[in-house]
Amino acid sequence: MVKHAIVADIGGTNARFSRVDLETLALDHVVVYPCADFATLALALNYYRTEQQLTDIAHVAVAIACPVNGDLVKMTNFFWQFSISETKAELGLAEFIVLNDFTAVAMCLPALTASEKVKFGAGTADTSKPMAVLGAGTGLGVGHLIPTAHGYIPLPGEGGHVDWTAQNEQEWFIQRYLAAHFGHVSPERLLSGPGIESLYLALAAYRGINTEPKTAAEISQHALAKTDELCSAVIAQFFASLGGLAGDLALTLSTFGGVYVGGGIVPKLLPLLEDSEFRSRFEAKGRFTDFNRQIATYVVTAEQPGLLGCAVYLKQILAS
Repeated sequence: MVKHAIVADIGGTNARFSRVDLETLALDHVVVYPCADFATLALALNYYRTEQQLTDIAHVAVAIACPVNGDLVKMTNFFWQFSISETKAELGLAEFIVLNDFTAVAMCLPALTASEKVKFGAGTADTSKPMAVLGAGTGLGVGHLIPTAHGYIPLPGEGGHVDWTAQNEQEWFIQRYLAAHFGHVSPERLLSGPGIESLYLALAAYRGINTEPKTAAEISQHALAKTDELCSAVIAQFFASLGGLAGDLALTLSTFGGVYVGGGIVPKLLPLLEDSEFRSRFEAKGRFTDFNRQIATYVVTAEQPGLLGCAVYLKQILAS
């Protein structure tokens, strides 16, 4: 068994790298770089290996925020693109695995400790059953995980880009507002950093308020401090829509292993989750309300879930 490997979690804004002990799954040499500092992933990875004096490590697994369907990888919310085979050869790697970022987050779920997740609402989790994960950051990631007798099968997907469905008058206005700006309205248009900023402008228009744009960080800060009613309404709408999508994922694969919310945004907004409509929207599925009420929901608070998931995935691949 290989002792050490390098794992990476590449988002639309930041690139996270770490060395991992494949026996214990312990992470060290964790470094975060702005993606914009490098022209390519290969340059970022090579810089990390050199800076951390890890050039002897030849096994690498990378989670990246885009579909991974074949050798050519193109990021959705950043300009990096690369050939997996060419990058492997360029860096002289023995193993170079690239997977969707939420495939990696899905793979981390069985390895989470009790202190790395927070349960919200009713329901119980049966870890022998399918699980779902979604998370808002620069974009919106979605994935599923299927336990088997021989390990776990992650199911990558682009569920953040399906159709978003309005449920009430306010949301019908938001739907029309976003459609006028973007055409297709997906959950990612609301449930992401840029989505929160768009929601702010949409709700301002709905309420007839003249306002300047705010960043997602500013909106979140005002909502947490309860210093701006419009910002509070934006985050309330964010959680309502997030709960509805989470409930859809639960129904899609009967995820009695639980639905897990990751990403960079929700853990920072935890104080506002309890009083939100997240869980009620999760359960409000008509004739299947009682079905979803049995399914547990969690927020993933682990510091580096993408890196941990890469490590679990690579360990399983090398052991097979």
